[in-house]
Amino acid sequence: MQQPQRIAVIGAGVIGICCALSLQKQGFAVTLIDRKGIAKECSYGNAGHFATEQVFPLADKRLLMQLPSMLLNPTGPLRIRWSYLLRAMPWFMRFAWNMRSQRFRRHTQALKALNQLALPAYDELLAEAGLIHLLEKNGSLLTFEDTKPEQIKREFEAFKAEGVKLQWLDRQQALALEPALSERVQSAFLFEEVGHSLDPEHLCLSLAKHFIVLGGQLLQQDVLAIEHHQHGVKVRSQAGIQDFDKVLLCAGAWSKKLLAPLRYRVPLDTERGYHLMLPVDNPISRPVASAERKFIMTPMSGGLRLAGTVEFAGLEREMDNRRADCLLPHAKALLKDLPETQMASRWMGMRPSLPDSLPVLGQAPNHQHLYLAFGHQHLGLTQGAVTARLITQLVAGQQPDIDMQPYCISRFN
Repeated sequence: MQQPQRIAVIGAGVIGICCALSLQKQGFAVTLIDRKGIAKECSYGNAGHFATEQVFPLADKRLLMQLPSMLLNPTGPLRIRWSYLLRAMPWFMRFAWNMRSQRFRRHTQALKALNQLALPAYDELLAEAGLIHLLEKNGSLLTFEDTKPEQIKREFEAFKAEGVKLQWLDRQQALALEPALSERVQSAFLFEEVGHSLDPEHLCLSLAKHFIVLGGQLLQQDVLAIEHHQHGVKVRSQAGIQDFDKVLLCAGAWSKKLLAPLRYRVPLDTERGYHLMLPVDNPISRPVASAERKFIMTPMSGGLRLAGTVEFAGLEREMDNRRADCLLPHAKALLKDLPETQMASRWMGMRPSLPDSLPVLGQAPNHQHLYLAFGHQHLGLTQGAVTARLITQLVAGQQPDIDMQPYCISRFN
């Protein structure tokens, strides 16, 4: 009997775990490698929202008018550490270039193509693992406090035009769904075809456990280099060198460093995101986001998670607890009676973001045994299973469900 091909998946966040499990089910012998273990980076502390409604790129020209107030607001959603500003400028220049209308429309279609398949792909992956109960489908709310009605109408029509299923609720209807919301909330969008996780880390650990039970191998090693050759790939770590037939790189914000020796230049930077976890009885039953405050609250098994904010400061700088703490006043403003607690926990994760808001997915153009799946920005959890499906189809020599060209790394050449 022919031995199955050996594939190394580098990175054990939600993208890597989903890909490893999917490739394993296709018949490959998969080794999952991560320097810290399962879900120890972004996937540990994300907002837990399967945000399939987010089909619009972050590079939106309407953002330009909001940037000065965001940067000057100490509790605002965006911060750039001044010591990092020069290093971040090339990324922001590309980001601004992607605000052009033609690019914005093209990237919207590419995001929509992924998000439309996201929940069906999770349904399949989780059902096969006996974990479908870990995906809650109770919708989500986007609240509005002082946004003008005509602007809300434009946003509603924009979502509708892209096929996003939603309802526009008035104050009474929003409070009927979530009675704990404050009177500040004037209206809300109810997104219907979304989901959330009660514990994103537990979701990842459960998928990884299933992967191991089925014979998958997990190695906690720091990968130092990927060395491509004619017949396969060598993965070099502090433990030595291992040979594989193929490698899939899912290392998130650390992917850029591993690709540089192979002469791939990718404008990947890190949107450092924070959460504040409040160990309280949950006042809400579904994720609730704020259009004006740019943050989200998600009910979880361990309490209420407040998540959001973007900080550009690179991979090495320490976390700033103030960025997590600034979420609490927003939650208190949006909820009527949020219990006081002294036991809140803080966390910071490295979102791997590209200036066009699209991930890098596919086979490396100049290395036939190397595949790429990173750069999912705010949508890593959302796009984990659909990424796994598409990558598995490519590796297996099958026709992918969608056109993969928009996600190819060659778009940055």
